[in-house]
Amino acid sequence: MDAGSGLVEYDGDLVVLYRPTGPDELALIEAADFKRWPPRLPEQPIFYPVTNERYAMEIATRWNIRDSGVGYVTRFRVPKIIMDRYPVQKVGGAHHTEWWVPAEELDALNDAIVGTIDVIGEYRHAPNEAASI
Repeated sequence: MDAGSGLVEYDGDLVVLYRPTGPDELALIEAADFKRWPPRLPEQPIFYPVTNERYAMEIATRWNIRDSGVGYVTRFRVPKIIMDRYPVQKVGGAHHTEWWVPAEELDALNDAIVGTIDVIGEYRHAPNEAASI
């Protein structure tokens, strides 16, 4: 599957990427003035931005809330020429699509971010809501 599949959002010559995150990673992004993703940990050999907000929200609400009580969805932009290096991977349903960026290439991806990493959603359990995960 490639970026021509219609699952990728464009803003001119830029690709729009989404990423679910928890509070610890968000604190590191904030410390970097919302301009860089933190380095991957040894057990994280790949950085996984996703192609659409819906999938990012599903991950944030399913996994980040379970693991830390809150999940965030972020959005950022990178030139298309950079993202053309990474084929879009389908990992489930039709909208479960993401890029697999090797950890050793994350600095180059960070250098290519245009603008800032924006928090576009925050999700928490509703009060008195039992976890359904």
